[in-house]
Amino acid sequence: MSGTPAPHGWSDLRRLRYFAVLAEELHFTRAAARLRVAQPALSQQVRALERQLGVPLVHRSSRGCSLTEVGARVADEAARLLAEVDAATTRIRDLARGRGGRLRLAYTRSARGGRVDTLVARFRAAYPDVQVISETAWTTPNVAGLLAGRLDAAFVRPPIDEPALACRTVDTEELLLALPAGHPLAVGRRRISRPEVVDLPAVMWPRENGPGMFDRTIAQIWPRGGFRLVRQEPDDEQLLRAVAQGDVIAAVPAGRARAVRLRDVRLRRFTAPTPTVDVALAWPRDSTNPALHRFLALLDARAR
Repeated sequence: MSGTPAPHGWSDLRRLRYFAVLAEELHFTRAAARLRVAQPALSQQVRALERQLGVPLVHRSSRGCSLTEVGARVADEAARLLAEVDAATTRIRDLARGRGGRLRLAYTRSARGGRVDTLVARFRAAYPDVQVISETAWTTPNVAGLLAGRLDAAFVRPPIDEPALACRTVDTEELLLALPAGHPLAVGRRRISRPEVVDLPAVMWPRENGPGMFDRTIAQIWPRGGFRLVRQEPDDEQLLRAVAQGDVIAAVPAGRARAVRLRDVRLRRFTAPTPTVDVALAWPRDSTNPALHRFLALLDARAR
């Protein structure tokens, strides 16, 4: 306010709020009633504000009051400031309730679609004011991002061995055998037994991408050994493309295998017991992010 004394900070927002209401009503009795305070208390707070600013704000009369020139400008500034304070208060309350803020979320490359995408879509719909910042990587870099504090939550392929992280299963998928279309096991067969795949040349992604899932896959499909790794590819899509070339077989989660349909690949189920892999949500145990806890509440609701 050019030409007016600078306030020593708005030390008491209540005084500003009282004055803003008085500026709208231009009548002490009506303003006091609206504020639900005694008229003397309102007068006292307005005079205290005038002393704080060092300038009269109100012309008083028996019929009511009017604003001085400075008072009118103070009223405008007060209205603007109070609106900002109210908006900030709303944002803070929303943040505490998980309605605002952000959720830094990572998907795992082999588990898009299904319950994972459904859960995230439900969260976005329920909390549209939460900024969801997503990325996609393998389990190992997702776990590293959680431990470094760069991520709030991540979908992973368990098991993971990190005491600082909590982990909850979101979905379970069947492992399917991907075969070249011309492979003998692909002809006239609906299910394949474990002994039939022993020592067959296989393709797999690097173990360091997700050690828990890698080991669980081998343990279920080649429980007595005979896993013959002859080729590595970076992800499930490339695994299936390698199979289509006619030289190797691969074990692939059903969701990804069916999403990446290739003409020269045949998918077959294994005989009992059905091999499976899980997709889970992991997050830091000590996280206080309200948006994360809202996300976990949706996961709990889905489980019930």
